[in-house]
Amino acid sequence: MQASDIELGTRNVIPAVHSPVLSARNAAPQPKLRGFALLTSKIALDRDKTTTIYRRFDELSATNLVFYEAELAELEEQLKDIDEEDSRIREDEFDSQKDWLEFERKAGEGMEVERRRMELVIKIRDRIEKYHTALAAHQVLLNSPPPSSSTVKAMRSWFFNNTSNTSTKPVPRLWGASSNLYSNPSDLVALRVPANQDRLSLFIQNNFSLLFRITSPSSHDGHTAYISETSLSYFVAILSTILAALLLLGAIISLYIVKNEKALLGMLSGWTVLFAACVGLLTNARRDQIFGATAAYAAVLVVFVSGNLGSDGGGGVRNCVCTAG
Repeated sequence: MQASDIELGTRNVIPAVHSPVLSARNAAPQPKLRGFALLTSKIALDRDKTTTIYRRFDELSATNLVFYEAELAELEEQLKDIDEEDSRIREDEFDSQKDWLEFERKAGEGMEVERRRMELVIKIRDRIEKYHTALAAHQVLLNSPPPSSSTVKAMRSWFFNNTSNTSTKPVPRLWGASSNLYSNPSDLVALRVPANQDRLSLFIQNNFSLLFRITSPSSHDGHTAYISETSLSYFVAILSTILAALLLLGAIISLYIVKNEKALLGMLSGWTVLFAACVGLLTNARRDQIFGATAAYAAVLVVFVSGNLGSDGGGGVRNCVCTAG
């Protein structure tokens, strides 16, 4: 069994046949988990932790930040009003505006202006620290990778597939407002996602998952199948290596065989477009990386073609010796 696995989806499982010889401890009925305890167990038993999917509560986070903004804006205006009052005080009375110890002493003695300013400063300090903390936390969540679509689909199917009667309406494992736990995928965040989430890996995972299916402690619920993340990663790496070699060797061999110059240019363009399409469609390469890789690939082919055209066998330039007539 591999060290990590990816939750894939639902399946029908035939219960295993157990030996009739059981100890008293094993024969004792195990408590059946329900509700929150069942969901917690489901997440905790997932060894690769791809099921650690939780809601971000984007609307509540935005509301919280907006309220913090509104409160801080009011506190800012109150501080400006106090500063305006201080600006009208005589010069011999504003020592507390320049000396923190003097300001702190007067505030402690209960001087009206200094006391109000001190209370306001302490309140602003508390609110702005909480505001920045909430702002930074929400930024981290927004920049976190989204959960795998297949994992979300599997968790949602498991969340509602808790009855063998298919004719009835699916009943969620949690009731009340918690029944909408996986209803909005755009509001979900994953604490861990599989390492390989490129298009080629996702294509193989979604279409050839039977090749990598394994058993997992949390797959014994009869509804969830798992695939080995490590095996999938190895397979994709080998396939990518073979594909890269074929794109280079296939282009070189075909360009070596063809002697017609126009056909050579056409094949050169075709191989270059094919390489760019493979890099762009099968990987998560950025645009600058696609341009760089394609330019390097085209440069190799151009050097090969130019050398082939300049050789004697390609109908290129021939040396001649002129003699006197």
